[in-house]
Amino acid sequence: MNNKSNIKRIGIMTGGGDCPGLNPVIRAVTKMATKEYGWEVIGIRNGYKGLYENDWVKLEGDITSGLLHKGGTILYSSNKDNLFHYLVEENGEMVYKDVSDVGVENIRNLGIDVMFIVGGDGTLTSARDFARKGVNVVAIPKTIDNDLASTDRTFGFSTAVNVATEALDRLHTTAQSHHRIMVLEVMGRYAGWIALHAGIAGGADVILLPEIPYDIHKVAEKIEERKKHGKNFSIVVVGEGAKPLDGEVVVRDVIEDSPDPIRLGGIGIKVAHDLEKLCGNETRATILGHLQRGGSPSSSDRILSTRYGVAAVKLAAEGKFGNMVTLKGSHMSYDSLENVIGQKSKNVNPNGELVETARSIGISFGD
Repeated sequence: MNNKSNIKRIGIMTGGGDCPGLNPVIRAVTKMATKEYGWEVIGIRNGYKGLYENDWVKLEGDITSGLLHKGGTILYSSNKDNLFHYLVEENGEMVYKDVSDVGVENIRNLGIDVMFIVGGDGTLTSARDFARKGVNVVAIPKTIDNDLASTDRTFGFSTAVNVATEALDRLHTTAQSHHRIMVLEVMGRYAGWIALHAGIAGGADVILLPEIPYDIHKVAEKIEERKKHGKNFSIVVVGEGAKPLDGEVVVRDVIEDSPDPIRLGGIGIKVAHDLEKLCGNETRATILGHLQRGGSPSSSDRILSTRYGVAAVKLAAEGKFGNMVTLKGSHMSYDSLENVIGQKSKNVNPNGELVETARSIGISFGD
């Protein structure tokens, strides 16, 4: 591939689940690349599937106008396609094959000197593998779950927390009006960052995290204690990966052809059912689901996405390929994809300052 002094055309693609802030990243990369360096920008549509099928669009003019406030991704995405393990038809049968050489060839034929790949664990694993095949790659981390260990904050997280917090504000009023227990299930997979932040911001009485297995009887005790003080309603936030002591996570579905086949979901309904039996209050469960992924990104996510995009282009201009941009404290930095991939997820510290803060104001974690 070309070195930094010969960069003329770059490509950008988004993979994995959609996330507030993807369009601002596309906007920032395109603006920085064209205005500062005069590079052409090619957008690969539909993630790695588009790379295989050579589905692309030139990012110029009105295409990248007005993206800052838009949710989703104008390049579309896919969370199933892995060109190193891709489903193709061969001799009348569907089989999995390594077709990554097709992706490399398409990159070369398009004259792309650097690929900017935006995604989470699965997408970035393939980004590392393409870097190993000689593609000049600069990666940008994306997940609403905020669970990537190599960076302090991922864009999309702030928006997801805002959505969950607003939901809690609305559930609070109906819970109080009807003396109900309202259970809100939020995303986050095996990390409880969204549940913890939204629970504190939304005034939850109980927060159940994947990192702290809960005892439903301890949760019920907290609710009964509130009743003794004349508070006949309660708000419970549950991370989708939460599980009871000596229990397992609730699996909603298994998607066999996905790199991450386990789909969590349903723990909120279980918690609501158990609490209604133990406490006697009418109990309702709300599962926010993909509402946390949609809509306009928050102001902080728009800023963070822009910072990530600009930092990524600077990395390319400096020839620092095979790296992912990161946020460390208040500064943009980077880390090698070889270091990033394979790290354990960044989880909530059960003894950390934020959990202790929540405990100090009376929030129960069911333990």
